[in-house]
Amino acid sequence: MKIFRLTLALCVSTLSLATAQDLPYQTPPRAIAALADAAPTPRVSFASNGQWMLLMDVRDMPSIAELSQPELRLAGLRINPRTNGPSRTAYVSSLRLRKLPDGKELLITGLPANARISDVQWSPDNTKIAFTHTTNNHVELWIADVASASARLVPNLFLNSVFGTPFEWVSDNKTIIARAVVGGRGEAPNPTEVPKGPAIQQNIGRTAAARTYQDLLKSPVDERLFDYYALAQVVKVGLDGRMAPLGQPGMIQQAVPSPNGRYVLVRTRHRPYSYTLPVSSFPQRVEVLNLEGLVVKELAELPLADNVPTSFDAVPTGRRQFGWREDAPNTVFWVEAQDGGNPKTEAAVRDKLFALAAPFDGQPQELAALPLRFRDIHWGTDKLALVEGYRWADRKETTWTLDLATKTSLTPLFERSSQDTYTDPGTPYLHRNSQGRQVLATDGAGDVVYFIGAGASPEGDRPFIDELNVRTKKSARWWRSEAPYYEMPVTILDAGKRTFVTRRESPQESPNYFLRDAPSLKLTPLTKFPNPYASLGNLQKQVLKYKRADGVELTANLYLPPNYKKEDGPLPTLMEAYPVEFKDKKDASQVKGSPYTFARLNWGSPVYWVTQGYAVLQGTSIPIVGEGTKEPNDTYVEQLTASAKAAIDEGQRLGVVDPKRVAVMGHSYGAFMTANLLAHTNLFKAGIARSGAYNRTLTPFGFQGEERTYWQAPEVYNTMSPFNFADKIKTPILLIHGEADNNSGTFPIQSERFYNALKGHGATVRYVVLPAESHGYSARESIMHMLWEMNTWLDTYVKKASTAPATENTKADVR
Repeated sequence: MKIFRLTLALCVSTLSLATAQDLPYQTPPRAIAALADAAPTPRVSFASNGQWMLLMDVRDMPSIAELSQPELRLAGLRINPRTNGPSRTAYVSSLRLRKLPDGKELLITGLPANARISDVQWSPDNTKIAFTHTTNNHVELWIADVASASARLVPNLFLNSVFGTPFEWVSDNKTIIARAVVGGRGEAPNPTEVPKGPAIQQNIGRTAAARTYQDLLKSPVDERLFDYYALAQVVKVGLDGRMAPLGQPGMIQQAVPSPNGRYVLVRTRHRPYSYTLPVSSFPQRVEVLNLEGLVVKELAELPLADNVPTSFDAVPTGRRQFGWREDAPNTVFWVEAQDGGNPKTEAAVRDKLFALAAPFDGQPQELAALPLRFRDIHWGTDKLALVEGYRWADRKETTWTLDLATKTSLTPLFERSSQDTYTDPGTPYLHRNSQGRQVLATDGAGDVVYFIGAGASPEGDRPFIDELNVRTKKSARWWRSEAPYYEMPVTILDAGKRTFVTRRESPQESPNYFLRDAPSLKLTPLTKFPNPYASLGNLQKQVLKYKRADGVELTANLYLPPNYKKEDGPLPTLMEAYPVEFKDKKDASQVKGSPYTFARLNWGSPVYWVTQGYAVLQGTSIPIVGEGTKEPNDTYVEQLTASAKAAIDEGQRLGVVDPKRVAVMGHSYGAFMTANLLAHTNLFKAGIARSGAYNRTLTPFGFQGEERTYWQAPEVYNTMSPFNFADKIKTPILLIHGEADNNSGTFPIQSERFYNALKGHGATVRYVVLPAESHGYSARESIMHMLWEMNTWLDTYVKKASTAPATENTKADVR
């Protein structure tokens, strides 16, 4: 029976079948399966004092049985009702410590068997490490002692982690603030109870546009389930075992202690809920509690945010983005829009930044008035903070210095386009201070800060560390990555001595960590992780640089089989891409990536197919440019086509790509791209589209980088929707979708309806639904089956296909 099913699967298109199939999970060719099964590289974390490195072994690819555990999808959250935690988490299985620079590696003992560890946090003084462990029934808090490399359970505490990391260290290193499951809450509501009436939504003449979201509340039963599993109690947990509740239980999303540990900032969601928006838009109350559990200040009572414009930099009115000033003992800050939250409203000031210090009974202090929308602030000292603002319309972003001591106005430090990667100054380096808070690392005078950047350049990415005097704006470069390696700074251990840690790799050498001394150029290895793909041999990688017809410069990573020689001739080719919108051709033309990176083959990589004799074009540039008043998507199809043609032409010019045997693949927006290329060109022999959206009228209030609604630009939505051109697609296309896709806009119905449209017009199409999988796939059975499906499709319609034209010329052959 199994042989018959396999034969049926392989021959479905030849027999023109349009039937559902009962097919067990399959496995791809051994060479692909071995690469997919390669052990993941351990994660690392460094103590802020630079004395310890923590190595974390990752549990990769859970089984489909694990992924199929009970799951509730409520208000944009995915909850495991057994554990009262998230249902989809990448766990760590073991913890190892190593004294730097050359100490012995110590396995942390006392961990539970088959550990499922997450939320790992160093204590402020680096003597302990707290983490959660998820059992079959609950989420626990554990503490590891660094000196003894041993761990212990904090007893009698079940954590509520539906909103993410459920605890925070207090600066005394003896206390943790946690969100705990409320005892005595009774039995959970029955999700299958008989309805008592219809679910009703209503709007009376009020503008309340919303983008599309997944996993929303749908009924009163869902509301009661959300109430039950989101309900939490803030608890003060002493490492000596003493515990005390703080405040009242509620749907507590966040509880963060102040830097001096005397107060807790608490955000609580509450009714009325929404059936069209996720929990991030629900009403919320923001309060400050003391460590006796009393409310000392209510900072805000915010309504349901259901009338926020759909523009990307639109925000709710009122106070928002609350947090502690990280460099002060107990000062809370927030932001308030000055333009009604609407970026299309003319306003000299978009946002204002306010602060209020303990005892929180005075008037809020205005810290800054921003001409752009507030993005972030990096606290440093009384004399220095860095404030970031942005504007989506022209991709402008600005970083200002703010002197909090003198209350001087904002001073621009950087002004640039967010898409101009060549001028990117990098990210300000933050370090944990003695209270365990992330603040700017500065010199003794507080005038110098440090930036770590990707270092985009015409020769590819060359990461760097810069030292910048914010008063003089003079910059000095400590160090820059040099060929033939790609080396990324990870942490600065001593700014005065210019010692830091990097992650270093090359096309043949897997990433490893090194201690660097910038003045002496000394390089000390800290890890020796082996190449997980040693069986692959020397993978050939090249960064291609070429132009499309309108002069926009493009790049692509070309991978060739390890033993390939040019005299072997052109190869069947797999092209992978993901379109990106730009407002400037110059920015779109900048080189992406590096020729010296190691190819880590994650579950979605196209590089597996070098083992099957394919040339692979990975990360192929597909810029969609709209300069000035023009929007990128006004000419989406034309630019998409020109970019794809340019990549194939360059591969053909090099003699490695057979232009008559090219497949195109993409995931999410890349799947949308794939379907459009098959609808509007004859460039490809086959297409593979995973977890995509194909009918833009189902995302009518904007999608990807498109801000206009369907009613404002119907011709753009219609032209960009491959669903509308289903009758034109004759090239074989494989559709794959996760049954539990949680990504905004890529509902599984997108693939289902597209498949039916294609089938109805006689297309060669196969539609694979992966049970329990989300937007990204994780179960080993799912990933192996996906790879098998893709390989079978490519072998059938590309490698073994006739080199004659695939279809009659019913659309423009842009070659």
